[in-house]
Amino acid sequence: MTTQDGQYAVYWPRTPRQTGIKPLAKRLETLNGKVIAQVWDFLFRGDEVFALLEEAIKKQYPEVQFVSWREFGSSHGGDEKEALAEFAKKFKALKVDAVISGMAC
Repeated sequence: MTTQDGQYAVYWPRTPRQTGIKPLAKRLETLNGKVIAQVWDFLFRGDEVFALLEEAIKKQYPEVQFVSWREFGSSHGGDEKEALAEFAKKFKALKVDAVISGMAC
């Protein structure tokens, strides 16, 4: 739409925010003695990336424990909503303190 002065009306392409800003979770003071879950969407080399991350993190925090991505299955796909809901239950059952979530585009 053009006005008489040569300017165009512009519309913001995004909808208003549906939720407010939420505070971040408290950071862990250390990873020693903590349990870290690995979550992956099975789309890009997560198996290799998680192996490298685990090795590097264990060098700095030798008492850290990992729950493999194999325990959770893919975080992507047709049943994604149900899978993500199940993750929360598994995290609680496995006493997970933190999550590394890997995804690819």
